[in-house]
Amino acid sequence: MFNFPYIVELLSPKRSDEDNIDGNLDRFALRYNQIIESGCGLSIPDNPMGQPRLGALESIELRNLSFLRDKVVVNLNTFHTKKELDGLLEKAASADLKYMLVVRGDGGPLLPTLDPKSINGQFSVATSIDLIRYINDTYPDQFVTGAAFNPFKPMPVETNRLKQKLSAGARFVVTQPIVGKNESVSQIEMLGVPLVIEAWMSKNIDLFYKSVGKEKDEHAEPFDPVDNLKTLHKFYPESCVYLSMLGFKQNWQDILPRLSKMNRK
Repeated sequence: MFNFPYIVELLSPKRSDEDNIDGNLDRFALRYNQIIESGCGLSIPDNPMGQPRLGALESIELRNLSFLRDKVVVNLNTFHTKKELDGLLEKAASADLKYMLVVRGDGGPLLPTLDPKSINGQFSVATSIDLIRYINDTYPDQFVTGAAFNPFKPMPVETNRLKQKLSAGARFVVTQPIVGKNESVSQIEMLGVPLVIEAWMSKNIDLFYKSVGKEKDEHAEPFDPVDNLKTLHKFYPESCVYLSMLGFKQNWQDILPRLSKMNRK
């Protein structure tokens, strides 16, 4: 589905840092162009960790960046008012956005919650399944929606939830970051849906365990993100890889094997 080897995560500026907004937007623009020029795609999270941030398309517009619909994956979660949600979707449709990764989101006291009934949800909280279905029903054939999969949650509950997301219209799957071969991820390969494997590119393994909700393995070998990336390429050779926590000052040619191969062709 994706015609690039990696999807690099790019954070938009925090709304709370008003005094430095111009500088933060300039940094966003530099990193945006760095990703595009490297031959990678990019993903812009939606208010990660419950911190309000500028929207993906908003940030792109504020710096007059070239919008490449086949390179940008915008994230959208359930922590918006219905009016705000519809405004974001309308803006995305007007921009001819293609890829949208739909997640429930982190939430928090600084963010609103979406009324599940407003998107035809059946439960007390809006779910990513509800949101995927709402987007595809409201904008049929406009977006290619994707869903998240957490292999560290109990199975088969998480697998069944993924199947519901696919039934609601999701057409690709992005995993939580994994270390080495993961049996739960290997099992969903059999579903036949394009699979994006997330790689944790920071040496801060404690933050990794916290982000995926997994207890730290005190007996595990020291974590090397570059070695792990090579291992993921070995076990999931057909999958695009989502790079979280990738440093922008690093020489990507030295640490991203598929970029080196691209440049040798």
